[in-house]
Amino acid sequence: MRLTEDVFGAYGLPGEPGSEAFWAAVGAPASVPAEGGGWATLFLWRGSAASLVFESWSEPVALRRWADTDCWYAQVRMPPRLRVTYRFLAKGAESADPFNPAGAGGDRSVAATPDAPAQPYWPALGADQVLPLPRTRVRWTSERLGGRRTVRVHPAGGGGPVVLLLDGDDWLYLHPAVAAFDAAVAAGAMAPVTLVFVPTRDREAEFGCRPELWRAVRDELLPLVADTGLPADQERLVVAGQSLGGLSAMYAALEFPDLVSRIACQSPSFWWAPGAPDLADPLGGPLGGAVAARLRERVDLSGLRVAFDVGEHETRMLPHCALVETLAAQAGATVRVSRSPSAHDRAGWRHALLRDVAWALG
Repeated sequence: MRLTEDVFGAYGLPGEPGSEAFWAAVGAPASVPAEGGGWATLFLWRGSAASLVFESWSEPVALRRWADTDCWYAQVRMPPRLRVTYRFLAKGAESADPFNPAGAGGDRSVAATPDAPAQPYWPALGADQVLPLPRTRVRWTSERLGGRRTVRVHPAGGGGPVVLLLDGDDWLYLHPAVAAFDAAVAAGAMAPVTLVFVPTRDREAEFGCRPELWRAVRDELLPLVADTGLPADQERLVVAGQSLGGLSAMYAALEFPDLVSRIACQSPSFWWAPGAPDLADPLGGPLGGAVAARLRERVDLSGLRVAFDVGEHETRMLPHCALVETLAAQAGATVRVSRSPSAHDRAGWRHALLRDVAWALG
């Protein structure tokens, strides 16, 4: 639907579109109720032709130009309860939204519909702000995995049980996990923990239900963390992972129960089975993939606490996750199940990460 000046005003924007008064009033994407439910959300870009690219939720949207001004816009229909990462693509370059104070790294921003639940403890940091990094780091030269990695370690609230954050670089450089965990501990929402930001070099190879990663974590990484001198209770270790990382966390609980007995999985890739990533439709295979097949072997998960979360807008992921959730409970695990207001997007998983790590610790 093409906008008129009056409709721009419905989003709280005064003046003629493209004027200095107009641009001075622009902020984060604004939403108004849409006919039939959900929201109409206005995205604005100042400059040349651009498109709007969302993280997993929708196909790219071409922006329209307002008359002969430098105002480019898109009015996007959004469902109820959605938080989504997005970016602009202009002249082949990716850019964050310069009007939105909520960034996700240097070239992405975060938008939320008005009915999306709040994410307490996560600060809104702009794309040009530098995220705080832990002072403690270890050099992990892995014989099992190959190569060298820098692993950051942060004692939130002074430190305590070890929390392994898979895809650790995303939680360091895109989303401010250090600040969020510090705030949650300070507010009494969780006990002090020692965060270990685990980087990966090849997600598919390392997270695809292979034992090498977890042998390397057990035999190489955790001794390095212990040598930092920080509080690092490995008896109450929690593994938190998303997507393939969530799959890997569940695999570790199944195959390395002496090491991993507390996990938090957001949108775990339970469609995965050997060869599935190479298929034209990776999610079209048997429900629950390799993990469901393993759970049917009468495994005993009575020692496991596992929190499952998946985005409520991930329609094809939901059946895979629901089956594994049921099978894990039937195998004796203590299970928590929730749904986040997102698609397959780290911006939507952030609240579940804090909440479920706290729950996993008991």
